[in-house]
Amino acid sequence: MSHTDPSGAGPVPIDVPEAARWLAGRVLRTPVLRAPAIDRLAGARVLLKAENLQAGGSYKMRGGLYAVSRLAAAGHGGVVAQSTGNHAVAVALAARRFELAATVVLPVDAAATKVARARAAGARVVLAGTTVEERLAVARRVRDETGHPIVDAYDHPDVIAGQGSASLELIEEAERAGTPLDALVVPVGGGGGAAGACLAAAGRPIEVYGVEPHGCDSLARSLAAGRPVPVTPAPTIADGLRPTCVGELPFAILRTRLRGVVRVDDDEIAEAFRLLLLELKMLAEPSGAAGLAGALRLAAAGALGNDGARRRTVGVVLTGGNVEADLVARLAAAARLKEEVAVA
Repeated sequence: MSHTDPSGAGPVPIDVPEAARWLAGRVLRTPVLRAPAIDRLAGARVLLKAENLQAGGSYKMRGGLYAVSRLAAAGHGGVVAQSTGNHAVAVALAARRFELAATVVLPVDAAATKVARARAAGARVVLAGTTVEERLAVARRVRDETGHPIVDAYDHPDVIAGQGSASLELIEEAERAGTPLDALVVPVGGGGGAAGACLAAAGRPIEVYGVEPHGCDSLARSLAAGRPVPVTPAPTIADGLRPTCVGELPFAILRTRLRGVVRVDDDEIAEAFRLLLLELKMLAEPSGAAGLAGALRLAAAGALGNDGARRRTVGVVLTGGNVEADLVARLAAAARLKEEVAVA
């Protein structure tokens, strides 16, 4: 199933360095952080790209802004987007910056924080069903009624290029510090961010891994089958990582470039959330913390072990920080209980 907006013909080049150059000074250059406790758990040097601090609360701002800017330059008067939340927020904010109309389609069970952010940015918010197919049907109807193009969350080349700029910044910063990445770990929803990470790492000896929650593992199943395979997403605290199917364009990139996919459960994601909160005082949404959960699982499996006397360096993109207050309270309370039990 294609998510693409059929407004053009033929393949479009995806240029991550060009997107990064355009975005420089237009989005935040988020910090790269380390915590000794996380390094010890991973048995490696772990560099965390804090995109949870990005404008709009996630790295989706990069792809949304880059794609919308090019549509604005082409003379479009508005845009349409669908997503589980963060991409819609990013497109809404980008449309406001370029004074375009925006309609965003979100699931009926979207996080209230993300719905509120999209509305605050001036977008018309439409709630539709719980699946990507339901949202796409509404987005296409709005496109047909308004003539405004769809900025797809997964299958848009400019979105992939923009998302990839976060990984490229992380890669380049590690190189400047004299600790080039051996591995890069990125959470996977529709696959655009992971595809951008693979393109950012091209030409370098970096193993790129994707991370999916158990039961929301369309990419892992698609790689095994050799074609995009839809799934019925299982319940997970990582609400941004539950699309029905990986995008066709990301899959075409990931099938030959991705080192592998790591599946994590909600307990592992919650533990990564706790580590970020307590060790770095960083509030990441569970979808954003999933990258760290995946890196720690890889470490436990021995995939991130040191190479002789050289300590390996692992990059993790913390993709977002838009999280509901009640979920923060629940996860923090669980973390506190766990610590009390450990002390006892």
